[in-house]
Amino acid sequence: MNPRALLTYCQSELPAMLDCLQQVVEMESPTNSKAEVDRLGNFLARELKRSHAKVQILKHARAGAAVVAELFGKSGRGVKPILLLGHLDTVWDLGTLSRMPFKIRGDRAYGPGILDMKSGIVCGLWALGALQALKISPAGPVRFFLNSDEEASSLAFRKQLMAEAKKAKAVLVLEPAAVAGALKTERKGTGEFRITVCGRSAHAGINPAAGVNAISELTRQLLRVEKLARPHKGLTLSVGTISGGTRTNVIPERASATIDVRIPHVEDREMIERRVCSLKPINPEALLEIQGGINRPPMERARAVHLFRRARELGWEMGMELAEASTGGGSDGNFTAALGIPTLDGLGGVGDGAHALDEHIIVRELPRRAALLAALIATL
Repeated sequence: MNPRALLTYCQSELPAMLDCLQQVVEMESPTNSKAEVDRLGNFLARELKRSHAKVQILKHARAGAAVVAELFGKSGRGVKPILLLGHLDTVWDLGTLSRMPFKIRGDRAYGPGILDMKSGIVCGLWALGALQALKISPAGPVRFFLNSDEEASSLAFRKQLMAEAKKAKAVLVLEPAAVAGALKTERKGTGEFRITVCGRSAHAGINPAAGVNAISELTRQLLRVEKLARPHKGLTLSVGTISGGTRTNVIPERASATIDVRIPHVEDREMIERRVCSLKPINPEALLEIQGGINRPPMERARAVHLFRRARELGWEMGMELAEASTGGGSDGNFTAALGIPTLDGLGGVGDGAHALDEHIIVRELPRRAALLAALIATL
């Protein structure tokens, strides 16, 4: 296996990669639009079948379908597959293309979902195609799992995703790279809590003392919650939304807030869930309702460091200087790493502006990332 030959092949395929990328970006696929996610999944299933993959489409009553493919035949006894992991859905609503059309300006390509993570899917397709074109056979099969609701906590097919990971010897996640193309070896765990206060309404001018101000109680509780953060250790809690009240002359009887939580270590989960869920009313006449918890465990570096070192060595052979990075965002790699499966993330596109109006990738990096992925698959 010659990494530079893989790079040369992928570079020659850049026009075709860009053509495919434009097609998938222009198939808008917000998580909550089942028909559009299904459409993109069907398109990618056809592309994988053209590469002689065995493809299965996993349907769901409410969410878009997931796609599972297998290439390079069946393994011998005891040889586990490599799992490539991506997702079809984006955070962008239908119609975003009208103000964020796919376009190439210089060495950048723009469009909704192009970085997170449609360019990663294209890199995965071309990595597999490069191995086939150069007649390089991995030691065992390669499984490709395209999830349909990653941006909404991966609820629809989490069971199937975990089952795939348990069978794999390694998981390669096609989420976008970190700054300057760094691979992601650590991710924080993520969670969300919703605190609702039930008080009692009253006239704010005539008889305010008869009321129980839900907003006042909620703000005091949020100050308590903020004190649980340990930002110097990477543990953060951030109030994201807050609502309550009806009119200025009415003591509000109901108020609620949602809180984003990021935890760096597995042991932080029990502490945060226990402390938040054990909050008690400051005003004894108020009632608290607390929902939620940690929905993605942390991806800790120990699960990624061996794979990162292999990727860095392969990168050197292709003239790439690869660094590693930690990120506060979560991915499906959090789940696979928590199972103890070696997991390396950030193998997709290189760019900036994920979830932002200037979302873009660096065009010249597309074949480099595809080649790196192909080399990793070939040598694991």
